[in-house]
Amino acid sequence: MPVSTEFDVVILNGRVIDPETNFDGIRNVGVKDGSISIITEKDIQGTKTIDATGKIVSPGFIDLHMHGQNIGAYRLQATQGVTTALELESGVLPINDFYEAQASKNIPIHYGAAAAWTFGRIATFTGKEVEATAEYFQGAQGESNWKEELANPEQLEKILNEVETGLKQGALGIGVNAGYAPGSGHLEYYSLAKLAKKYNVGTFTHVRFMKGVERDNAFEAFQELIANAAATGVNMHICHINSSSQKDIHNTLELYESAKANGISVTAGAYPWGAASTVVKAAMFTGPTWKADMETTEEAFQLGKKRLTKAEFDDLQANQPGTIIVWHFLDAAKPAELALMDASILHPETIIESDAMPIYQSKDGSIGVYTGVEWPLPADVINHPRSGATFTKILQDYVRERKLMPLQTAIKKMSLMPAQTMEDAVPQMKKKGRLQVGMDADILVFDLKEIKVNATYVDPCRASEGMSHVLVMGSPVVENGVLLLDTPPALPIRNAVTE
Repeated sequence: MPVSTEFDVVILNGRVIDPETNFDGIRNVGVKDGSISIITEKDIQGTKTIDATGKIVSPGFIDLHMHGQNIGAYRLQATQGVTTALELESGVLPINDFYEAQASKNIPIHYGAAAAWTFGRIATFTGKEVEATAEYFQGAQGESNWKEELANPEQLEKILNEVETGLKQGALGIGVNAGYAPGSGHLEYYSLAKLAKKYNVGTFTHVRFMKGVERDNAFEAFQELIANAAATGVNMHICHINSSSQKDIHNTLELYESAKANGISVTAGAYPWGAASTVVKAAMFTGPTWKADMETTEEAFQLGKKRLTKAEFDDLQANQPGTIIVWHFLDAAKPAELALMDASILHPETIIESDAMPIYQSKDGSIGVYTGVEWPLPADVINHPRSGATFTKILQDYVRERKLMPLQTAIKKMSLMPAQTMEDAVPQMKKKGRLQVGMDADILVFDLKEIKVNATYVDPCRASEGMSHVLVMGSPVVENGVLLLDTPPALPIRNAVTE
């Protein structure tokens, strides 16, 4: 007997996969008022009908690590199935300014941010008032005091006050970009963890060190994070454990796994690329031994379509230190190095995250954030392919082609696990990452055979293909494989504002 209710959207005859209940079967899904209203074998009708015969129906993907905050970056995310993208590792300040700016952009997917510890440090040490933009962080790269100096008691109080103001304004947690300010004190990091505990939020950390050889190495940095998590009870998320570990991934994964097994609240994310992207004068690329420490050379860096020479690299560090570059630290064409990347992706306790970058464009000899709304994106924009192809790369490479990961596991790593990481601190996330009655209708419909990664290191902003339909709160963002440019704005993910 058919169901008499008329739904806003019905998705018919798809293979419905819910990673929380492990349901996997052919069903019809009815959506009404932004929520999943029914999942049934019965006939249902709706104002809009999506025929999902032969296709997967899954929860929308959640990216806990996205730096690109303009509409082009969000559109790249939508084409790979991301329905919620959060700026957590760096974060921003002021939080009020961030949410006000995003609300004006007609962003097609959910957005949100953590409070940025580094922004508080920059403001305290340089006197530059915080601005909720990527350019604020980039513009501080030519100064070393906030990166290398210990905070005195008065400075520490100011830094913590800046971060706490962000939490009072609804920040989702604290972004702890410790790798960009490795000279900061251990007490300062512990104080951030205590502040997170006070507000019942997590921290999201780029660990203090990345090199593989002791001392001041990645293993030591993970121990610091785990110690703070154990001491405070705060969930501390390790961002991009793959790149932070370099070639020591097996040891850091063992440490991470042991911490979790002993009840310490830590989580970790990873992305499936052998190259990172950051500012050219990040602290890790400075000092007399940085090349030996990072096991790299200047020629491993890329700007735009070409690798840099040593002279070009040195010039950028001297004159444009905030320039965003791509750094190739693993060669996936080498089986031994591919295995290192695989270890981080395939570990059952790692979440998939992109570390998606802002989109840049070169004009008049300088490189700045691209703020246009053109789609497809202009051919001359600069980025990292992870920004628009991380989630489709998991489906294409790890699930379909190499068959290293079951589809159900991939969906869980890209939807439920990130939602669970956030939900104790952010109530909105309790209704995301699941395909169940009563959950938010952030839904994907796709044919695994059609998933295609188009982005490359030379052409990084080519959108992925294969998502037939992407719904955000029941509204179509991708329809019949085409990105819609006039969708209603998605919702902010934000904690309660108390100030």
